Amino acid sequence: MAARALTQLQLDRRKALVRCDFNVPLHEGRIADPARIDASLDTIRYILEHSGSAVLCSHLGRPKERTPELSLKPVAEYLSTALGSKVALAPDCIGEVTQGLVAALKPGGALLLENLRFHPEEEANDRDFSHELARGKDLYVNDAFGSAHRAHASTVGVTRFLAERAAGFLMMREITALSALTHDPARPYVAILGGAKVSDKIGVIRNLMAKVDAILIGGAMAYTFLRARGVEVGRSRVEEDKLQLAGELMAEAGRRGVPLMLPLDHVVAASPEAGTAETVETIARDRMGLDIGPHTAEQYIARLQGAKTVVWNGPLGYFELPTFARGTLKVGEALANLAGVFSVIGGGDTAAALSNQPWSARFSHISTGGGATLEYLEGIELPGVKALETRS
Repeated sequence: MAARALTQLQLDRRKALVRCDFNVPLHEGRIADPARIDASLDTIRYILEHSGSAVLCSHLGRPKERTPELSLKPVAEYLSTALGSKVALAPDCIGEVTQGLVAALKPGGALLLENLRFHPEEEANDRDFSHELARGKDLYVNDAFGSAHRAHASTVGVTRFLAERAAGFLMMREITALSALTHDPARPYVAILGGAKVSDKIGVIRNLMAKVDAILIGGAMAYTFLRARGVEVGRSRVEEDKLQLAGELMAEAGRRGVPLMLPLDHVVAASPEAGTAETVETIARDRMGLDIGPHTAEQYIARLQGAKTVVWNGPLGYFELPTFARGTLKVGEALANLAGVFSVIGGGDTAAALSNQPWSARFSHISTGGGATLEYLEGIELPGVKALETRS
């Protein structure tokens, strides 16, 4: 990565605009999972400990206007506890009142700006809005890998006005881990791909097919591939308009000599909420596949033996319900316990399915990015990363 590291910046008595990813799940006004906040604490602490001031900014949710339920107030309260000092919440991310709070910020102090997406100009990458965000700050630090695939004011626009900029520790960890998957990875190299839709993974499959030694398919997307192969899948979710594409991807894998493995048995039910499930090899017309079966899990685990690099994006079943999370967890635990493997867990649902398990700390890296991780694995240049690499 050509961007400067945070450790290369002179921070003493200078104000840094720090883009974080505080887009955390809320339940009744409380933070349900603080993992994304925790992931940037090292960056924030480093700035404060080196006598810098941290002006933190983030989006939360997808508000179309100012929405009290999507205020970053719970995040400010959590940060105050985690950092051991008061982190005030500005009433807005721009404006004269906020500028006054920024100007009054002392070395070693932190201020959280209110939700960036309360202003549509954020997602529009508006030049004037970007200028206002940058006003009064000396430096820019991007630690929000989860938003790096968006060319927004806080990820790209502000870099027009802040020449000194760097990647935060989280951003550096993400790029270092993901680049190891695309630049001379250790072999054998295996990709595990799941999730709901083939359409979400087309670019990833095509890009990885030229690099990996095997692809293991699970999740609802597996049933589009199975239907394309002529297998009866009952009421399982199938993207009818992607059947031809699935067939083409399987043919391409065959030409390249890359095994593309599909489930051999399935955990099925009439619906996710039906309450009863059974394991079958052939799916009846009134049933739908909701998880890989135990035989498939064993086959996939056997394929992982001896792997030196593994990337996993997308759960292997309807993991939100414990009945259909077993395949994902069984393969996940086996991967976590493998010795000598560099394992990267893609963000979003994959991280949600695996990150809270007692063995999840054994993975080499769990990405905080969802869409950003996918686009990186597709080989797409991320605007938020590119903006750190260029100079005004």
